[in-house]
Formats: sequence, C-alpha cells, structure tokens
Amino acid sequence: MFGLEVLLSVPAAVGDAAVAAAQYSDAFKWLAAGLAVGLGMIGPGIGIGILGAGALNAIGRNPEARGPILQNMILAIAFAEALGIYALIVAVILAFVV
Repeated sequence: MFGLEVLLSVPAAVGDAAVAAAQYSDAFKWLAAGLAVGLGMIGPGIGIGILGAGALNAIGRNPEARGPILQNMILAIAFAEALGIYALIVAVILAFVV
C-alpha cells in the first residue's frame, strides 16, 4: 500500500518537516493497525485448529457422543473467535480514531 512509500520518502527541505512528520505518523498508524490485527488473529487461528482436531479425535473415539462434543466445540470456537474480533476492533480504533 502507500504506507511503505510514505516511510521511504524523504522530505525535500527542512520546511517540509511538519508534512513529513504527519506522513510518518499516518504510516506508523496503519502499520500498528496491521500488526494488531495480524498478531491478534494468530492465537484464535491456532486455538480453533486445536479445538477442531480435538473434537474430531473425540468423535472418532466415541461416535455416540457426537452431539455434545460438537456443541461444546462450537461454543469454544465462538469464544476463541471473539478474541480475534477484539483484535480487529483495536486495529480499527488504531487506524481511524487515534
């Protein structure tokens, strides 16, 4: 995107210092938002993968308990996904409010 171009641009003169500071601030704001959402989604992604693998393993061992296992798995996935949504909300706040 344009963030890397702004970071690599050099102000033409000392008078452009305020403009350069605003550009750097904007670029770092978008960088922070990207890192927040990127790092914030790693945990829920790994957690959902582990939950799915554990649920399929449990269903394979005991097929009669399929209903309660799936119900608990979906509930746990919803809680894990909520953490990712919180990371997205923080990224939006960083990008547009701060």
